[in-house]
Amino acid sequence: MPLAERFLTHRVENQVAALCDYDAFATDAALQESVRREGGGWAEPMLADFGPVAGGELMRLGFLANENLPKLRAFDAIGQRIDEVEFHPAYHRLMQLGVEHGVPNFSWRNEQTPGAHVARAALAYLHMQPEQGHNCPLTMTHACVPALRQQPALAREWLPRVLTPHYDGRCLPAHEKPGNTIGMGMTEKQGGSDVRSNATRATPAGSPGPGEAYELVGHKFFFSAPMSDAFLVLAQAAGGISCFLLPRFLPDGTRNAIRLQRLKDKLGDRSNASAEVEFAGAVAWLIGEEGRGVATILEMVAQTRQDCLIGSAGIMRQALVQAIHYSRGRRAFGKRLVDQPLMMNVLADLAIESEAALSLAMRVARAIDAAPRDPQEAAFARVATAIGKYHVCKRCPPVVNEAQECLGGSGYIEDSILPRLYRQAPVNSIWEGSGNIQCLDLLRALRRDPATREALVAELRVVAGENRWLDAEVGWIERSLGDGSVPEAHARLLTERIALALEAVQLLRAGQGRTAELFIATRLDGQHGQCLGTLPTDAPFDALIDRAFPEP
Repeated sequence: MPLAERFLTHRVENQVAALCDYDAFATDAALQESVRREGGGWAEPMLADFGPVAGGELMRLGFLANENLPKLRAFDAIGQRIDEVEFHPAYHRLMQLGVEHGVPNFSWRNEQTPGAHVARAALAYLHMQPEQGHNCPLTMTHACVPALRQQPALAREWLPRVLTPHYDGRCLPAHEKPGNTIGMGMTEKQGGSDVRSNATRATPAGSPGPGEAYELVGHKFFFSAPMSDAFLVLAQAAGGISCFLLPRFLPDGTRNAIRLQRLKDKLGDRSNASAEVEFAGAVAWLIGEEGRGVATILEMVAQTRQDCLIGSAGIMRQALVQAIHYSRGRRAFGKRLVDQPLMMNVLADLAIESEAALSLAMRVARAIDAAPRDPQEAAFARVATAIGKYHVCKRCPPVVNEAQECLGGSGYIEDSILPRLYRQAPVNSIWEGSGNIQCLDLLRALRRDPATREALVAELRVVAGENRWLDAEVGWIERSLGDGSVPEAHARLLTERIALALEAVQLLRAGQGRTAELFIATRLDGQHGQCLGTLPTDAPFDALIDRAFPEP
């Protein structure tokens, strides 16, 4: 035996190469169908162009951006305050690709065409799968538009740069850059979601009123994407809590008095910077009337909550794809994992869960798209966004964990994307209002606006008569809604059951009869275990898996 072979301890066998350079759109039949069903089919050429990018370059960049985290540079070499965040080139490339392909701007640049928000939701769904941290500033840039439009002079100045498909990550005054990104600063340490308890003070720099300059003094405990060109923030003016546009640089090119205290050391979302900041007389411009800040910024929050829903559905999709890919390449006990009956059950159940989440996310996107033209869709969007965010974001962590189990130990080490997905999975349930906030928001909407109840019930009845278990569940929901006076302690149960019923409705609308039947039987009729992978033995496992991610 040659000397070199005497010391060989193992051969690399029965290992699965990382999934990379696949077409994330062409391999996703459920996404293609939902885009057409909800009115965005005209944008399929753009989505088809983006599919190989999302499954290729973005996958590689995601690893680089998370291996090289952002760094705070509070001072330069000679001690001058600069308050900058330094990023790896991979992060900037991720941002560039997202902006150029329309993640923060496609819907607004095409808003005269019905379905633009559906198409943009599909772009975001693809873009959030390989790396989600950097999507935070893209989401806020997309979401700022309705709020900025409430102050026409600011909108005229800022929106052309917000909506352009150009990214510029340099630390320069906004007006010197071809494109701008927008961040957000609402949370203070004493209040969290209770933003009305914010203590940051806003004092007029001259005349008070909408569009005028104010000086801000205070502290923000979470300041999202501090490298953005401007931020929507809340502060207490004489008239109460108010909304302001706070630029990083002043019109004369000098740095605004935004002092970065530290970057947060987060569980997930690590490629993106979140900061703790102080405003030391920072200049900002009032959007809307004093005292109307919460109502003003909720225009932005409604959009960011939609992206929490889309993002969680995207994480679930990527976890599913990774699990199927690995199971097809790995053998155990004499055959491939994907051919083992119990593993087939797990993968098929993951596929059902993922498609249900996507279907609800895209239906919400259609409601948001149609809201300006259709009062019933506007009312449905008002409650369905909160319902979807609550439920899908809650389902995301166990789905990712189940996918990790499909890979075993390989799904628990950083060579795989799954540990990052698992760390990322809880973010969307916390950001923009935790689960309780979403449930309370639903109750508030039902009490204040009867049209939201009517729109919700109308959607639940779209497929009435097609499944008796769903009909029974819808009946229970209607009785529970009653006159809108639902007990607060009942809110989580009600929200969850509404969400499951809405997902069932979308699967039936999609014509996925057997998938819908299995979903209803296992999620609504109780024929399901506590964990995924407990579908009935007569389920079409192979068909569900192949539909979810076709074998090459």
